[in-house]
Formats: sequence, C-alpha cells, structure tokens
Amino acid sequence: MPAITRSARETVEEFLRAAISGKPGDMADCYAPEVVIELPFAVESLFPARSRATREELRARFQAGMASRRYTSLSEVTLHQTANPEVVIVEYQLHGEKVPSGETFSSRFAMVITVRDGYIVHSRDYSDPIAGLRLLGRLPQLIEVLTAS
Repeated sequence: MPAITRSARETVEEFLRAAISGKPGDMADCYAPEVVIELPFAVESLFPARSRATREELRARFQAGMASRRYTSLSEVTLHQTANPEVVIVEYQLHGEKVPSGETFSSRFAMVITVRDGYIVHSRDYSDPIAGLRLLGRLPQLIEVLTAS
C-alpha cells in the first residue's frame, strides 16, 4: 500500500466528509488495510470492546449499515491536534435518518484516531452505547444482557 501525502488532520477531515457522503467506500478508503478499533463503552456481549478489521471488512460493514441508516450532516466538529503528529482527537455530532422510515437521529462522538502514512491504523471511539443500540434496534438485546442473572 503506497503512502499518501496527507497529514493525520487531513485524513480525519476526509473521514468526516466521507461519513456523510453517502458512499461508504470513501470512508473505508481512509483506513489502512488492517486497523484496530476500540469501543471502550461497548457492551462486550453485544459488541467487542477491541477488534481488528480489514479495510474491506469495514467497507462491507459500512455498506450494510446504509440499509438501515443514512448520515446526512455533521455539527459541532472540533479537531484537537496532539503532541504526537500521528494522533488527532475529533469531537462531533453526526445527524442522519433511519431507512426507510426517514426518522431523524443524532449521535455524539469523540474519537482518538492514529494515522500512519495517511491512513487510519487505530481508533478509539467514544459514543453513547444506549443511543447506538437504540439506533440499531438492539435495545431488547441490551435489556436481556442487563437483566440476565
């Protein structure tokens, strides 16, 4: 994979543009061929707190997600450059609509993203797990996990 000449900040900015572009392949193209994704607030039995994925697995995941939701805009975007030139922290609110109902939603995120050679190699994604599971229609599974003895 050839390195591309964009900074970590530019890569994150491209990732954000791609998130609302309606073309999930564009978002997947921001990732390295292999990436580590951490979800510290994940409910472990429903989503792994740490996983490895390939760019193509992410591409398929993003494409599948479009069947149930479409992201339309971002707001309150703040990018924080860190002392490490490979690491950017981004905070944002993502707006979208459920497919096919058209019901609107918004979710807040904070991500710590590590970029190497112009590609995301690691991300630590912080979001509201209850809002995420509600969006995915998985609240019944969460309730089951929380009430299991």
